[in-house]
Amino acid sequence: MNARTLANQYRQTGVSSAALEASPHRLIALMLAGARERARLAAACLQRGDLPRKSQAISDASAIIGGLNGALNMEAGGEIADGLQALYDYAQRRLLTANVDNDPAPLHEVDDLLGDIESAWLAIAPPEAA
Repeated sequence: MNARTLANQYRQTGVSSAALEASPHRLIALMLAGARERARLAAACLQRGDLPRKSQAISDASAIIGGLNGALNMEAGGEIADGLQALYDYAQRRLLTANVDNDPAPLHEVDDLLGDIESAWLAIAPPEAA
């Protein structure tokens, strides 16, 4: 095994541990951060010309955003949940555009959009999740 493989395994263990110990609020924060990280990774891969890794990073970001969308409580969330669902759907479309066109601009847009959601989410952290 090379150093990169070992580092990735260590990182995955850390991410898995954080997710298992996280409150529901923290878990959403981790998912938002993870989707943003994948969008930035995809943009970096495009810059390097690493198209297979770009596609994987976009697929991972899309899966995370799908999970965020699936976690919405549409009954209790009202207009906020409706708005988030629309934003997540838009982000998914932008990821598709970035993947098909090999264009980093939609990836930066998704990162910024999720960054705004992440900031708002962190601002409403319950005391035990802070």
